[in-house]
Amino acid sequence: MLPSGPTASANVEKQLQTIAADDPAVNAFITVMADAARADAARLDKAAETGQWRGVLHGMTIGVKDNIDTKGVRTTSGSSFFKDHVPSADATVITKLKAAGAIIIGKLNMHEFAFGGTTQNVHYGSCHNPWNTDHIPGGSSGGSGAAVAAQMCDGALGSDTGGSIRLPGAINGVIGLRPTLGRVSNAGSVRVSLSFDTIGPLTYRAEDAARILAAIEGYDPADSSSQRGPGDELLRGLHAGVAGVRIGIPTNFFFDNVDPQITTRVHAALEQLESLGAILTEVTIPGAEDAQEQMKALLYSDAASFHAERLATNPDGFGKPEFDRLQFGVNTTGMQYAHALDWRNSWIRQLETVFAGVDIVASPTMPVLTPLIAGVDMIKTTHRLTEKTFAWSMGGNPGLSVPVGFVDGLPVGMQLAGAPWRDGLLLRTAVAYQGVTDWHTARPVVAAPRN
Repeated sequence: MLPSGPTASANVEKQLQTIAADDPAVNAFITVMADAARADAARLDKAAETGQWRGVLHGMTIGVKDNIDTKGVRTTSGSSFFKDHVPSADATVITKLKAAGAIIIGKLNMHEFAFGGTTQNVHYGSCHNPWNTDHIPGGSSGGSGAAVAAQMCDGALGSDTGGSIRLPGAINGVIGLRPTLGRVSNAGSVRVSLSFDTIGPLTYRAEDAARILAAIEGYDPADSSSQRGPGDELLRGLHAGVAGVRIGIPTNFFFDNVDPQITTRVHAALEQLESLGAILTEVTIPGAEDAQEQMKALLYSDAASFHAERLATNPDGFGKPEFDRLQFGVNTTGMQYAHALDWRNSWIRQLETVFAGVDIVASPTMPVLTPLIAGVDMIKTTHRLTEKTFAWSMGGNPGLSVPVGFVDGLPVGMQLAGAPWRDGLLLRTAVAYQGVTDWHTARPVVAAPRN
């Protein structure tokens, strides 16, 4: 929070009231940490009274996806297996959030074991889209997107394997940032795939996402997937604008089979960026259409390996769609896995060539309008929703969804992708766009589901 804003305690009380009023309809939270949030806010307000500013997130409330460990607070991973799991230590990102002055307000609903895109959870109840509670909130970080959109917290942490931050960002009308692979520690989180997982922020304002990333990034020897990299300036150049930034518009795949109402809104956003000085150029990205299938061989196998004992000893502990989806990994052969690894290496080289010619690639975040909850087929829906996001996960690239409008009252997102360690450029571009548009200032009026 800014020094001139409300006190941390006042902010927490307002959001706890919002949770009490609206979460019965949204079901974004698995655990609300009201007492801890109030105590932390009081300490921060006392420090502020004496001129002590605790960090870049001083007084900001953060909701945390429930696969990220919080000391002394149950962390379920949206599963029956971990329903009574209470970690003895905070995840690295939680330690960093607290050091930066953030207040953890609760643990957020998610797709079971982060292995789906709908956040329809048989163990903790379905999460609903606050813009229209008959629709899904996306996933797997559905509770993170919904909680931010419904103003139940200032920001949230999610995790993204194949699109699980970007999709809830687009569907809930907020910023959803998947950082460069390895930029943020996964230590203390329950994984889907070490090859692709990363934790990242969801917020209404791109500036706030940048602040959260600045707080949680950094090499961590406790995480075998953590990387040291050149990084880029996340905060200092955030308002430098987009003059001269080369934005590639793909001529293949990324705009194929996309709802025309989404395409219209993405092109309008690109024209807005061009008016601010960005340089739009067409770009072809050979092989993009194959990325999703190749990544599935790796991702599903990694997930099945992680859950091997649970699959063998208690298969009924999984929701049926999640169990069925894990079987794809069980049945992937070693030769298929090896082929996908080789394909990934070639894909990374291909993307290096792409980003030698442009700074950003822009596309729809997802190809379809937000599905209804009623009758949703989790496996087919997840496959369709992630059609445009897997390519960047496969390359380890940062990706950001920024809200660019609405269709029938539901948000639409544009995906920006960049070269590894250019997260700051994506955020800077989103800041510039939000500076001349007001999509991110709209707020939903939550109503109970009709079905």
